[in-house]
Amino acid sequence: MKRLVVERLACRRGARLLFEGLGFSLAEGRALIVTGPNGTGKSSLLRILAGLSRPAAGALRLEGAAEPEDFAEEVHYLGHLDAHKASLSAAENLAFWRDLLGRPALGVAEAMGEVGLGGLERLPVAVLSAGQKRRLALARLLVAERPLWLLDEPTTALDVSAQARFAALARAHVERGGMIVAATHAPLDFGPSDALDLGAWRPASPTVEPAPVPA
Repeated sequence: MKRLVVERLACRRGARLLFEGLGFSLAEGRALIVTGPNGTGKSSLLRILAGLSRPAAGALRLEGAAEPEDFAEEVHYLGHLDAHKASLSAAENLAFWRDLLGRPALGVAEAMGEVGLGGLERLPVAVLSAGQKRRLALARLLVAERPLWLLDEPTTALDVSAQARFAALARAHVERGGMIVAATHAPLDFGPSDALDLGAWRPASPTVEPAPVPA
């Protein structure tokens, strides 16, 4: 059984300490919804979990993984940017990510159908709307198998119908034993979920002195 474990995590941005002493665990078949005011470190936390940033203190591990300290093969990270190449078609973009990530799951056309983009495979990404580009980014979650989804405002630019469609896909992932950590300002129905308010983990004195430069 896989479990994400975070222990006494701290995050610093420049001279500002965003949060400290953060700890939680997330088991298979559950989602964690991360909330908090802007500037409390929601995006920074996801980047740390994805291995894209280093924490100022603390540790994290994925228990039950083949290589518990190597998150790269276990994680889907979806940030604010959709990360498409505008000159390629929607299908070509998705096929690139499928081949890069490995562990293929759904086919490109099937994944696009699941997010409501069926029939648009040959269109260049440059002509897609903001909502369609976001749905194409979400389709990356479906073409490669990863147990842990890290989602930063995943429903940005989605209309109500597309939000409901994606929520259903996220619930299906959780029901299959997957895990989701999602930072959001909007309510998300991802099935069995816990809540984490990062605002409660803000340090009393968030400004810290930079480390002295050796002479």
